[in-house]
Amino acid sequence: MTQLLNAMHTCPACGLLCDDISSDAIARQQLSCGKAAKFYARSVKHPSAQIHGRAVTVREAVKAAATMLTQATSPLVAGSSTDVHGARALVDLSHATHASMTHLNASSTLRNMQVLQHRGWQTTTLTEVRNRADVILMIGTDVVSHNARFFERVVWVDEAMFTNAAQRKIIYLGGDDLNTKPGVSPDGHAPEVIACASAHLPEVVAALRALVLDKPVTGTQVAGVAVSTLKALADTLKAAKYATLVWVSKDLHYAHAELTIEHITETVVALNQKSRAMGLSMGGSDGDTSVNYAHTWLNGVIIDQPDWESHDVVVWVNSYSPDAMPPAGAAPVIVLGASDSAFATPPAVFIPVATPGLECDGQMFRVDGSVTLPLTAAKPDDLPSLREVVNQILTTLEQGALA
Repeated sequence: MTQLLNAMHTCPACGLLCDDISSDAIARQQLSCGKAAKFYARSVKHPSAQIHGRAVTVREAVKAAATMLTQATSPLVAGSSTDVHGARALVDLSHATHASMTHLNASSTLRNMQVLQHRGWQTTTLTEVRNRADVILMIGTDVVSHNARFFERVVWVDEAMFTNAAQRKIIYLGGDDLNTKPGVSPDGHAPEVIACASAHLPEVVAALRALVLDKPVTGTQVAGVAVSTLKALADTLKAAKYATLVWVSKDLHYAHAELTIEHITETVVALNQKSRAMGLSMGGSDGDTSVNYAHTWLNGVIIDQPDWESHDVVVWVNSYSPDAMPPAGAAPVIVLGASDSAFATPPAVFIPVATPGLECDGQMFRVDGSVTLPLTAAKPDDLPSLREVVNQILTTLEQGALA
């Protein structure tokens, strides 16, 4: 029993995938991260499968889902809130039904992927930041609103191989309602904050890139930020042994935000001409990193945004966001969802599936894409996994084709 209580779990509540969560902490609900606490507090329910809100057997629901997909001319696999194994199953389903596939976070993922496709980038890992970074520039984000333990796990660590972690310089550039308290060093040294609204980041980051390249920037201010302040920031980045420029794509929610990300990544390129710098994209939720990677290696293309009106059936997966549903007015919906899914209106078909890391084992990519980590069920249950349900649907589709 003691061994079970001391077992460690990897938490899938955000892209950090913290792997130091003990069974005892979960049982006692003693978790320092709010996202982890909310995830592990979810109760395991045993709802019946449903067709239009009417309780049915799983077999009946599988048959109804297969019938809808057979009759559809343009199905969509969406939500896709799952792990690597679930993502692979959804890709198989999309191939069998000629469905398009997308994710809850497709819009923010695309901002990054468009830059990677168009220009390429130089990015680092959490481990490298932990061991090497001496200057960390947060651009338009506080990170902790997405990855609560970032500073605890990566920045203010007891040991770093190639730098003094306690003396790291933390700088915040722009962003709205940022929580900069985690950026205070263990000895009480406050981070530098260069304030500007998120809406003005495009101009400010473009000016910073120009200054790093030693290009002239006319005027004394850029969107309310003194050019002299940006020049000092550029000099700090140039003098760093390992500068890390951090952003969260979800926080850059304005038109053509991918151009701001491109300015960030091209600033990294410029810095690397004479010093060393890397980019670090943070965030990661609902398994978006895992799903995008699985989709890319199996299909050769990245996850895209859907045109909801062009699809006549939607297969919606919401393992990590049980309250999430497609936009109102979307096509008839088949939900392969968490046991605690909440519906304002019952979907056409609902089949409860286990949530990886809570009710079943699984595997996910960390937000930096450098490693995959295993997920161990914190509250093991006999609910079927997403892959098992998808396989039942695929078998039914195949039997129908052979009939």
